Amino acid sequence: MRLVLASANPDKAVEIAALLAEAAADVELLPRPPEVPDVVEDGATLRDNARRKARALAAATGEAAVADDTGLEVDALGGAPGVRAARYAGEGATYADNVAKLLAELDRVDARGADRRARFRTVALVAWPDGAELAAEGVVEGVIADEPRGTGGFGYDPVFVPLDAVTGGRTLAELSPEDKAAVSHRGHAFRALAARLAAARG
Repeated sequence: MRLVLASANPDKAVEIAALLAEAAADVELLPRPPEVPDVVEDGATLRDNARRKARALAAATGEAAVADDTGLEVDALGGAPGVRAARYAGEGATYADNVAKLLAELDRVDARGADRRARFRTVALVAWPDGAELAAEGVVEGVIADEPRGTGGFGYDPVFVPLDAVTGGRTLAELSPEDKAAVSHRGHAFRALAARLAAARG
């Protein structure tokens, strides 16, 4: 089976390729063609955005395409930044910009301890040129650290501490890529998607 990778984010593309290589070894992952323009991610839900990206690449290439979208839901902020996590500090925001805004907002509401509970949620989706699609979701519960820690990962990884005994209170950015994949939202989503693809093919 061949899938075109829809993600234009190089950090995310590396993670997805590694996850699919492990969870779906029979899937050939094709790189996103550089000439395909970025897709506007203005959907109301993670699934909307994942669908838009996958369908755009399927239409452009004539191949089945795989995409994901991820949100960060922080309880003390009413679920923000949610689906707008990648653009929380504005269009063109860097990872550091988004993390700084998140920490500033938590300081503004004086969120401490359990009030800093949060979760990462990922929807992974395959779209075929004929309009068929298959999706799966992955979630990891955690808390937002007081300050960034670690040099691995990307996005909000330096301030997200999974509530998992295996991680020992480390942020996602302090974990090895393998340990992160084992507990992360994206890891859960793509392993579930691989299982659904295998079941669909019998």
